[in-house]
Amino acid sequence: MPSISTASWTAEQPRSRQTPARVSRFDAASALFAAVALSAVTWSATMEQTTEPQKDSATENSARSAMPVPAPAGAEWMFAGYGGVPFTYPSDVTLTKSGVHDFTAKQVGWDGKPFINPVYYGARIVRFGAGRTGAMLDFTHSKTISRLQEEIEFTGTLNGAPAPARATLRDIFRRLEASHGHNMLTLNGLFRLPSLGLRLQPYVGLGAGVSLPHAEVQMANSDKRTYEYQLAGPVGQALIGLEVRTQRVSYFFEYKFTLAPYLMPLSEQDGSWLPLDLSRQLRNWLSGEEPPGGYASTTLVSHQGIFGLGIRSAPIAAAP
Repeated sequence: MPSISTASWTAEQPRSRQTPARVSRFDAASALFAAVALSAVTWSATMEQTTEPQKDSATENSARSAMPVPAPAGAEWMFAGYGGVPFTYPSDVTLTKSGVHDFTAKQVGWDGKPFINPVYYGARIVRFGAGRTGAMLDFTHSKTISRLQEEIEFTGTLNGAPAPARATLRDIFRRLEASHGHNMLTLNGLFRLPSLGLRLQPYVGLGAGVSLPHAEVQMANSDKRTYEYQLAGPVGQALIGLEVRTQRVSYFFEYKFTLAPYLMPLSEQDGSWLPLDLSRQLRNWLSGEEPPGGYASTTLVSHQGIFGLGIRSAPIAAAP
């Protein structure tokens, strides 16, 4: 039996032979941003309801008879944070290293574990003009953690010899995951559909951007690992949602579909901070230097259900 090595992307598995994973400054900063956004909009929603002016019965009767309806939304900004639950389909993972590996692990299963630290979260900035169209910069921190305990099929060459037809993923990889982030940054176009009522505003969107995962890959019998942020390729997403609009706060429920083809250079280095890791990746690419561990590739296809809170720059206007 050929000697077997291992790669991984997960941060929730026990680390009996590993140094404890450190939470990067980028991960902590982005989590803090999302927490601040959620706190801000929650405070705003509370203040909005507690500071609503009291009306006497005559005023209320007059308002009721007038039956005002919201005027069409004007130009506005919205800053929002959200949480959610992802589901990622199983996918083939291919590892290539010249003269050593060229094998594919078939249908690797992925777990998202959205409520285990680091949790699933996102943050976005939205801009609408006076019409129905808008734009959104959206950052999503999801996770993809391989199911190392599962037995799957392998094809190709491992350590210069034929890969086993079937093996437990843990026999080949010690770690295979993006647990500090299957991170996606996208620029999206939005379109508001006809309103469903005074407060309910459905919308759809389509966008593209980049994947910025924290790649965690290590072969089974190797003491070298890749543990760093990377630019892994493009990402596309489509979404449909429903916004519940109060005076200045929006609550939104949304379904997102994301498609992210990954190509990860296995640098066999521990990174630190996202800009520094990307800078090193760029330098290595410009130099034409091949990564010592080769490359890992896969395509992650995900469904995501999210709920969030946003604070808007303009209140709902009532028609005269």
